[in-house]
Amino acid sequence: MMEPRFGSLRQALSAYASDPDDPIPVPTDLVRAAVSLVVRSRDGLEVLLIKRAKHDEDPWSGHMALPGGRRSEGDPSLLHTAMRETQEETGVRLRERGVHLGRLEDVRPLSPSLPRMTITPHVFGVPADTPARVASAEVEAVHWVSLDLLRYPGTRSQVEIPLPGGSRSFPCLRVVNDIVWGLTYQILDDFLLRAPEVFPLPRGD
Repeated sequence: MMEPRFGSLRQALSAYASDPDDPIPVPTDLVRAAVSLVVRSRDGLEVLLIKRAKHDEDPWSGHMALPGGRRSEGDPSLLHTAMRETQEETGVRLRERGVHLGRLEDVRPLSPSLPRMTITPHVFGVPADTPARVASAEVEAVHWVSLDLLRYPGTRSQVEIPLPGGSRSFPCLRVVNDIVWGLTYQILDDFLLRAPEVFPLPRGD
């Protein structure tokens, strides 16, 4: 039997419930990638985040992120990409332990210094006892973060990011002594706005 909150999430995400194996058409010069937004069914629900290891060739080096990556030639679909990358990076076997709840709107990097790509976020639910671990040299740490914390008004902030044209301020979430910003922030913000009835906004002090 499916966790009732997962059923509510699936309903809330139903606007994106077209066939996950039928990717949305995009320009052929864009790289396709997928990430997994994995929700664990603890009392307050938790989402899986990773901290990417620092690497000179990775434009997202050291960032907080969702597990995922580029579609490989052997991936039959972007859904498969999301599940494969999640297992490779965190050890979470979504094919065996997860239930696919839907997907969110594709996101794309806007900076000309970043790769031309489109990223499809897939949402999964997993049981309360699902473990996660650092399973790849590309990952420095993994964290299960409470959705109550992500929705708490005090978690939201601004961060100054140095850019070639000068520093700019971006919205962010401050969790696990780090910041979540950019595309990951955009995906999480979209997710939290899709189903406010599933995770009510906690009251501030």
